[in-house]
Amino acid sequence: MKILLAPDSFKGSLSAVQVCKALRVGVERVLPDANCVALPLADGGEGTTAALVAASGGRLLRRWVTGPLPGSPPVQACFGLLDGGRTAVIEMAAASGLPLLRPDQRDPRHTSTYGTGELVAAALASGARHLIIGIGGSASHDLGTGLAQALGVRFRRADGSWIEAVMTGATLAEVAGVDLGGLLPALAGCSIALAADVDNPLLGPSGAATVYGPQKGATAAIVAELEAATATAIGPIEAACGRSLRDLPGAGAAGGLGAALIGLLGATPGSGIDLVLEACDFETHLAGASLVLSGEGRLDGQTLRGKTIAALARRCRKAGVPLVVIAGALGEGTEALYALGVTSMVSLVPGPMTLEAAMAASPALLTDAAERVVRLFLATDPRKS
Repeated sequence: MKILLAPDSFKGSLSAVQVCKALRVGVERVLPDANCVALPLADGGEGTTAALVAASGGRLLRRWVTGPLPGSPPVQACFGLLDGGRTAVIEMAAASGLPLLRPDQRDPRHTSTYGTGELVAAALASGARHLIIGIGGSASHDLGTGLAQALGVRFRRADGSWIEAVMTGATLAEVAGVDLGGLLPALAGCSIALAADVDNPLLGPSGAATVYGPQKGATAAIVAELEAATATAIGPIEAACGRSLRDLPGAGAAGGLGAALIGLLGATPGSGIDLVLEACDFETHLAGASLVLSGEGRLDGQTLRGKTIAALARRCRKAGVPLVVIAGALGEGTEALYALGVTSMVSLVPGPMTLEAAMAASPALLTDAAERVVRLFLATDPRKS
């Protein structure tokens, strides 16, 4: 029996590769001779670079860059080179991601995408002229101004003075003008594909601050502050690039980084998971599978907005292959995934458990859950064994 293992990472706990290993052990407890095909996935966040490099036979390069909290020690981040170095894949989470911060450091008023801009500059310096930028897993809400600043864009206050400090969520409220004259010349001949895992607009009840600010450490008061600052800064940014950005699907991704990449750098928005699935030749791996076993740290209503499981569900339904998802948490709105093509969803934890304990025991819990899924799957038709 062929079983396709196609999980995303369990953020802060296990990479998608590690999840595949744990799932395989559980499957082989029941079916030691099963043909388990591991296909670790990502949707634009953590693991996107690794997934694309593995799928294409590329290579990784490492650079020291500014972390999500300006003024803190630099972080070592990697980007991938594909197609003989012509294409670079960059993960904003590698330089500006939430897991790089301790819980007490998480406040999107003070974080920045500047280090991601430094990674883009490094990729251009390596000779790449097509960039794939995955923007999931963000710690920031700076509207991409930090990234833009690292690439030569300057931001002006209403009194005419330039903002010299690294741009953060808090400094958005000071932006009254934007100067694109200093952009790196290499960007003029570069194409950029934006790999996003959500399609939220920039402002409003479905916008970046309201939906994702709390995940990054924002209180209700901070969310309101960021919403107001974003509304202030987006006007000058739209004026500089000559187009409206605030209502574009995906503009609110990664604290507004989507808006900056589309507006200031001319990026073409797209689904991160669709890009990865195409690079991994998912349909070929799916052919002949009896079951697809996937996993993700949390499933909820947001999963429908361009996340890994939603894309998998559509493809599995079309192919007529059952899809079972093991999740660390099943939140509100998950029932809508059944209509997309998810056959069943299984909780990772067998009983009451703290988050810390569940994360520490996640490999063993995933293995046990995979075993339960396969035993139940075989019970529906014992001939499958």
